[in-house]
Amino acid sequence: MGVRVLVTGSAGFIGSTVSHRLLDRGDTVIGIDNYNDYYEVSLKEARGEKLRARDGYTEVRASVEDKVAMEAAFDAHSIDRVVHLAAQAGVRYSIENPHAYVDANLVGFMNILECCRHQRVDHLVYASSSSVYGANESLPFRVEDSVDHPVSLYAATKKANELMAHTYSHLFELPTTGLRFFTVYGPWGRPDMALFKFTRAILTGGTVSLFNGGNHRRDFTFVSDIVDGVVGTLDQVASPDPEYDAVNPNPGSSNVPWRVYNIGSDRPVDLSRYLELIEEACGRKAIIENLPMQAGDVVATHADVSALKAAIGYAPQVTVEEGIPQFVDWFRGYYQM
Repeated sequence: MGVRVLVTGSAGFIGSTVSHRLLDRGDTVIGIDNYNDYYEVSLKEARGEKLRARDGYTEVRASVEDKVAMEAAFDAHSIDRVVHLAAQAGVRYSIENPHAYVDANLVGFMNILECCRHQRVDHLVYASSSSVYGANESLPFRVEDSVDHPVSLYAATKKANELMAHTYSHLFELPTTGLRFFTVYGPWGRPDMALFKFTRAILTGGTVSLFNGGNHRRDFTFVSDIVDGVVGTLDQVASPDPEYDAVNPNPGSSNVPWRVYNIGSDRPVDLSRYLELIEEACGRKAIIENLPMQAGDVVATHADVSALKAAIGYAPQVTVEEGIPQFVDWFRGYYQM
């Protein structure tokens, strides 16, 4: 019998894929999701339906910012470990609707921390983001770098999560691991992401909006590689860093059971190349509209994954040349195009 894992955001892109992987290896999964309408709910329902059909999966429809509902979910199930992926996502949306980020990403995370503390959960793994690097232009981004200059409220909430987790690791010896996700893509992905938008536009004859003239580089990471990292860190419970120096502190570790890791491909790709690969997979050329750089955006990301490699042997496998056709095949099948 495997462990009992509570996964928040279980009807989300990464959350549903992680849940399937945990079920595949014999774990029991309690999934929490509120099925909000940030993007098409029907896609979340389809992900949830696939999970609900599986043995070992229990779903709780609730919001992480609902303290009473979270306490009830933890009380009803004897939880060993938690993968906290529920959040209000999206850099650009945080400019339009900032309060949603405070509710889900700060209040919600507080509720998860408190439940983990009181239930004495073995390990909390939670989603941070590459966006915490903000105005930092030193590439590749390293967990040892300063992350004190966010350029969006979304990024600020994710940095706040890392700080909140450290407090609980210090005060209550709660093992926590934060994963700074770099641009995740793949089948069952999010409609607000570039790959989804570009594919839909190309296949329907719509216009592809290229911000900053497509002059971006991203560390696109296939979802199966992300799940390898999530499950690998879940299994390796965070512990104090024996080499931590409180006089010259390393921002990526601590003298308490707290860690943060980059989780990316370590292979940044120009957005123009990314678009070419989507065109090839779709068998059509894009109609392009060039637009200026968007507020809160950054030109380039690149993950130094050496810390995660050293910790769990993380080794991303899927290139964009392999991953993009897999997504387009799924997209055509799902939307019958």
